[in-house]
Amino acid sequence: MSKAIPKAMGTVSKINILVPAGKATPTPPIGPALGQRGVKAIDFCKQFNELTKNYELETPIPTIIQIQPDRKFTFMCNMPPTAWLLKRAARIEKGAAKPKHEIVGRVSLKHIYEIAKIKQKQNNMKNHDLQFICKCIVASAGGIGIEVVP
Repeated sequence: MSKAIPKAMGTVSKINILVPAGKATPTPPIGPALGQRGVKAIDFCKQFNELTKNYELETPIPTIIQIQPDRKFTFMCNMPPTAWLLKRAARIEKGAAKPKHEIVGRVSLKHIYEIAKIKQKQNNMKNHDLQFICKCIVASAGGIGIEVVP
């Protein structure tokens, strides 16, 4: 028979959120997500906007915010999503409704390579070689109806 282990008092809270570069505001979804955990959203927004000021405005940045029991927070920003980078390279607004049957855009192998170099900077991709990352990006491209051409 096993005993139930009580939860540790004051556990770290984690929020995964997609925030536009340089445009973080304390409005939804950021404000409520932080406010219900006792963190001033304006503090996060100021720090985030300062960190992302060199990005093109409105670039979606996947962000992980960790909130300590004492309401202090840290955050980590990843590279923009692969699908967003692919759609931008193909100059399209959205992917295909039926990716296997519809091609909505095209990108070159050079685009794939450049996106792979960007994604390699991400913590979860640092240990992978560019060839592997390129294969993953080509698969993602097919999944949203973008054809890869030489």
